[in-house]
Amino acid sequence: MARSRFILVPFPAQGHVTAMLRLGRLLNASGFDVTMATPDFIHRRLAGSADAGDVRHACLPSGLPEADHTAEDSTAIVRAMECHMPPHLERLLLADGDGAVAGVVVDLVASWAIPVAKRCGVSVVAGFWPAMLASYRAISAIPELIRRGFISEQDGSFLRHQSQSKRELETEELEILAVEAKLSLEDLPWLVGDSAVQNLRFKFWLQVVDRAMSLQFVLVNTFPGEAGGGGHLLSPEHRSPRALPIGPLMAHERVPRPNLWEEDESCLAWLKDQPPGSVVYVSFGSWVAPLSPATISEFALGLEAAGAPFLWALRDDARWRAGLPAGFAGRSGRLVVDWAPQEAVLASPAVGCFLTHCGWLSAVEAALHGKRMLCYPIAGDHFVNAAQIAGVWGAGIRLEEGCGCGDVAEGIRRVMGGKEGEKVQKGVEELRRRVVEEKGSAEAMANLQSFLDAGKLNE
Repeated sequence: MARSRFILVPFPAQGHVTAMLRLGRLLNASGFDVTMATPDFIHRRLAGSADAGDVRHACLPSGLPEADHTAEDSTAIVRAMECHMPPHLERLLLADGDGAVAGVVVDLVASWAIPVAKRCGVSVVAGFWPAMLASYRAISAIPELIRRGFISEQDGSFLRHQSQSKRELETEELEILAVEAKLSLEDLPWLVGDSAVQNLRFKFWLQVVDRAMSLQFVLVNTFPGEAGGGGHLLSPEHRSPRALPIGPLMAHERVPRPNLWEEDESCLAWLKDQPPGSVVYVSFGSWVAPLSPATISEFALGLEAAGAPFLWALRDDARWRAGLPAGFAGRSGRLVVDWAPQEAVLASPAVGCFLTHCGWLSAVEAALHGKRMLCYPIAGDHFVNAAQIAGVWGAGIRLEEGCGCGDVAEGIRRVMGGKEGEKVQKGVEELRRRVVEEKGSAEAMANLQSFLDAGKLNE
């Protein structure tokens, strides 16, 4: 008898694809055939990968030229998802297969697939949020933030308390997260970049929220209780899908993440020669635009001033490395690589702290390997994540935007040494316990099963 199958549609970025692939493996283990539909520039990297397991891959032509697509051309990727890829997904959904389609699971950041599935008469059985529940709360609260007059319905800019500083408007008033997070309105995911960029980001998230309102469930790649007791800031009439924490999926499925970038494994031999707990590992992820040359220069000088050996994953591209001082990468005690095998690096006993942009996948990997975090949020959900990591869990220290080389050096010294460093390490160990504890894992898997049972999907 043919098995029912799921079609999964991720957003084309490392953390999103990795998390959804792991969800696909769990669904496969629950008795379903699974096909993950990805745009061509991701499909090329995944097809035939040993990491895919029993998950099949379908290619969706994007209409984009052959290139490595990152946040630098995110506008082009969004345009491809909205305008070019829908007919190709329609053909996949309507094609005869080896089993009936039980439904589609759509990464909410790829919400374009929700109306496509509806046009085809195929049920979107759940949305998927590959990040923290806390950041989902911030996004899903947009309608209520508008209704209460916190933000403009035109561009998402904040309207109240404009005379107050960024850190003064805290979570007591936002009512989205735990008070300790100290999240301000300026930390909301769309308030990044100049006014034009902010306006585009806000309209994107507003569309995501609108499309998600028709869903019954959102499967969230986080551990139960992650966002604490913070409310949703929702009025009674606000419709919102039920959020089910089912992760972090990598804690349940300890297999290597798929490699979407060519990794330089030579750094692992270098790490073996470094003293335990001495190395600062630096990576700002695969889905951020290049930092300005001035910012790169401040980080380079700060890392040098801190006096610790470091490994920096920084793309070997003139746009990314423009701010590096002459001869910087070749000096003793430092290694700069194009792309590092991050899980293996964080597993190394030599690594003492992780200077990170606070992407959720990176944060979970750091917690699993017991590494302290020095947080430098850059875009999107990074600010919410940093608020949780530093403010709620005490698993890291936050660097503010525009920090200088002295701030970077001081942050490294604080997080790696003394009583403050010891306190952060305790926070990391507690976070690790919450991520991998048996009770939490059982509850997460029970949430996944309740989703399957609700629609009798496993019959």
